[in-house]
Amino acid sequence: MTTRRLFPSLRRALVPVVHGFGGLRAIEAARAVATEVVLVGIVHLAGDQPLSAGAALARQVRARLKELDLAEGVRARGRVLVAHAPWDDLRRVVESEDPDLMILDIDGHLEALGITAADVLAGAPCDVALVRGDVPRRPAHALVPVRGGPHAELALRIGLDLRPQHLTAVHLRAPGESGTSAAFRGLERVLARLPDVSKRSAVTERPADTILSEAAEVGGDLIIMGAAARPSFDHASFGAIADRVLAEADCPVIVVKTRRPMTEAAPDESAGAGAISILVDKWFAENTYHTDEFADLERLVALKHQQGLTISLALPALNEEETVGTVIGTIQRELMQRVPLIDEMVLIDSNSNDRTREIASEFGVPVYIHQEILPRLGARKGKGEALWKSLLVTRGDIVAWIDTDIVNIDPRFVYGIIGPLLLNPKVQLVKGFYQRPLRVGDKTQAGGGGRVTELTARPLLNLFYPELSGIIQPLSGEYAGRRTALEQIPFFSGYGVEIGMVIDIFDRFGIEGIAQVDLLERVHHNQELDALSKMSFAILQAVFRKLEGNDQRAFVADVNKTMKLIRQEAGSYYLDVEEIAERERPAMVTVPEYTASRAETAQPDVVVEGRAS
Repeated sequence: MTTRRLFPSLRRALVPVVHGFGGLRAIEAARAVATEVVLVGIVHLAGDQPLSAGAALARQVRARLKELDLAEGVRARGRVLVAHAPWDDLRRVVESEDPDLMILDIDGHLEALGITAADVLAGAPCDVALVRGDVPRRPAHALVPVRGGPHAELALRIGLDLRPQHLTAVHLRAPGESGTSAAFRGLERVLARLPDVSKRSAVTERPADTILSEAAEVGGDLIIMGAAARPSFDHASFGAIADRVLAEADCPVIVVKTRRPMTEAAPDESAGAGAISILVDKWFAENTYHTDEFADLERLVALKHQQGLTISLALPALNEEETVGTVIGTIQRELMQRVPLIDEMVLIDSNSNDRTREIASEFGVPVYIHQEILPRLGARKGKGEALWKSLLVTRGDIVAWIDTDIVNIDPRFVYGIIGPLLLNPKVQLVKGFYQRPLRVGDKTQAGGGGRVTELTARPLLNLFYPELSGIIQPLSGEYAGRRTALEQIPFFSGYGVEIGMVIDIFDRFGIEGIAQVDLLERVHHNQELDALSKMSFAILQAVFRKLEGNDQRAFVADVNKTMKLIRQEAGSYYLDVEEIAERERPAMVTVPEYTASRAETAQPDVVVEGRAS
């Protein structure tokens, strides 16, 4: 069974196993920070020895690798390197294995590989962590000194990967240094969104002394810090500060070095721009679930009752007579009758002209036409309008939505998006994601769906909301949220509803308020390119509207809310102008009819303005 990948976020760490020095400390540190550890066997021969003399030693190393390969998450390369200059060969192995990190034990690896600190600082083929002492699998208290820049980013990432009970980041500033340096800005933004990390600041002329005293003050049992940003004239030095801490710390120390260059003449002022990936990777690892984790429905029901929650499922629909009956019947049978996970299910119809409403009524499901709900506010077209009004006609503490055009409907589409809300009280919104086969004529292309997501939505999020760049399918139609969160945010009436909801939840609750779940595969009716173009136009408007709210300036003038669609007929082209104005409805909690209906939820009957078919 596939399960959620837990933190750490580093994918692969590489550790050399050199004849005469096994590097067990480095291996254990690698197991603590990465999901996979790759061991590379090495025999280092003196320059006057023929390489053939290493055959017997290579067999010994292979035997040792075989023993180590039995550990969980550890993989040994089959080939052992025999070399006079193994550092050069190791660099080529790094290129083929592509690790996120190479881990070396300072007390042995450098001598065994025949290299110096200068070799690591100036010629590391990937990010490197050098350890001194026994790194605890889960430290009680880790200290990460930071000034900014790529080394500090890597140190913070490793600190988070180790999942210490307490993590303290100390920002060191020189006397007279005013404001926040360009190098620290990226980390500052990340640290502000990591509530579990303690933040301290220190102005000091003697940073090594400050680091040692801070570690003693907080009771740190591990220090993680960057090496010198620039090469030292002393080939044995990792930098004056790191050297002092390595020599005098009473606890284990990890010194890190990224392969991103820092030049003497012009420090990289973009350093810190990549720091946001620390936050995104941490979120992705901790808040990405798999639907199989929630397949025990009895456990979900027990969690629901323990927390005193009720769950509503609203089904938006427009001319879905081919699939709506199967969707309703499946969910009703599996999640209401066989297992009472869903307390209420309603259909929110957008004035279908086929048998969609009649089919739903045959199953005994309450049916509402969204254009007839809240007539005082007028009727708008769009799925977002239906979702917004569904808050008025449902009662559950958790509200879930799934599309009614799912061909391969399965209960997992519902219990998968509900599970994280029952498991984690911090989560306010859960987005589903899945493989989406694209049907072209009679053929199906695996993974070809989600074109607007990849070409419009995700690029926009990466550009303007990088913290949300780990959301795989921000536009998916299967999602669930807590009513207390959903009623506080505005809803776009059209195609922009999903991306607007994600941005608003993020703005109010932070990235930890959002989770995502793998729902495997979803088969539905793919839309034509013309419809996808209009969807992209609406999503662009939605994102710019959110940016306008943050920056207090207008990005999109009213005149730009009509889209010129290119048409072709009888061999000639023409423009068809269509208004696609992505308008917002206010937070539902501000609507008097809603507050009145919530006050009456304890009553057996709730009167809703509009009609139920």
